Amino acid sequence: MVRKTVTVELASGLEARPVAMLVQVASQYESNIYVEIESKRVNAKSIMGMMTLGLAAGEQITITADGTDEEHAVSEIEKYLSNQE
Repeated sequence: MVRKTVTVELASGLEARPVAMLVQVASQYESNIYVEIESKRVNAKSIMGMMTLGLAAGEQITITADGTDEEHAVSEIEKYLSNQE
């Protein structure tokens, strides 16, 4: 299992379109991937779950992945969240 704390650096935070893109990135991997902030933990492959987090730019989240491609999955999600749009 891989855990990594990441800062959301997307200018608009995670609104509908960026959340959909994040779910697409996460869905490419076999690993179970979760996003955590404070006491909330949701499946990164669930668009409805991700929308409930209401993440804003500058917030810190923890990404957890468990599976055969966990390292690559966390790396790619971090890369997406660090993209300055």
